[in-house]
Amino acid sequence: MDAARWILTLACEDRVGIVAGVSGFLAERDGFITDSQQYADLETGRFFMRVVFQAGGAHFPADTAALRAAFAPVAARFALDWGLVEAAAKPRAIIAVSTGSHCLADLLHRRRSGALSIEIAGVVGNHDNLRALTEWHGIAFHHLPVTDANRAEQEAAIEAVMAETQADYLVLARYMQVLSADMTARLAGRCINIHHSFLPGFKGARPYHRAHERGVKLIGATAHFVTGDLDEGPIIEQAVERVDHRASVDEMIRTGRDIEAQVLARAVGAVGERRVFLNDGKTVVFR
Repeated sequence: MDAARWILTLACEDRVGIVAGVSGFLAERDGFITDSQQYADLETGRFFMRVVFQAGGAHFPADTAALRAAFAPVAARFALDWGLVEAAAKPRAIIAVSTGSHCLADLLHRRRSGALSIEIAGVVGNHDNLRALTEWHGIAFHHLPVTDANRAEQEAAIEAVMAETQADYLVLARYMQVLSADMTARLAGRCINIHHSFLPGFKGARPYHRAHERGVKLIGATAHFVTGDLDEGPIIEQAVERVDHRASVDEMIRTGRDIEAQVLARAVGAVGERRVFLNDGKTVVFR
């Protein structure tokens, strides 16, 4: 059996001694580092770090609570925004869908095969057609129709499902509704969207049609955190596929669906492995 591991993440104002403070803390307690990545943003003056470690000797603390308590003085000294979790502890997410199944099906397949680093706590849909697919995988499906008249109540219902299931994130898997400014503010840094375009190009609706009209040679997809500005949130992951003058809109859409599923899965995976850090309007993503 693999040894238990922990993931320490931190962000703070950059200064001398942070790496030494973290590595010294672990060395003093027989912590064995298996992976460490760091980044100093010279433009914003911010520092980011992700460390994976395990027990390496008799002085290692007994459990996660003891580790957190022991690390707290180091965190206070450097004014860290930090987290410390067992690597095996997966964040929980609610997946929101409309009628398109490709992104949801990909996430459910990855979950079933053990290749997804989040736990799908449930699926919400403003249409009911993806219930059978969801429930076949043993996941609860919540049908929450939405109109302009009931949007506030429907969004409150989504957040109630998140609270009930203790979900950390809301993943919009081709959920074809624009969330209200109030909801995006409450879910800041916790709501991930897949947009079927290589942002910042072709924001908003019907991007494949507009790409076809422009005769583009690359189409793509972008996973990003949702903000109050449509398709403007910090980008987590992107990919592109080459097309040419022969590609119809339908062919672009078919090609794009594969890219969308892959990009969303990679973004969700990075978040689940605690590799993503917000950095003003951008992200730091450790590979």
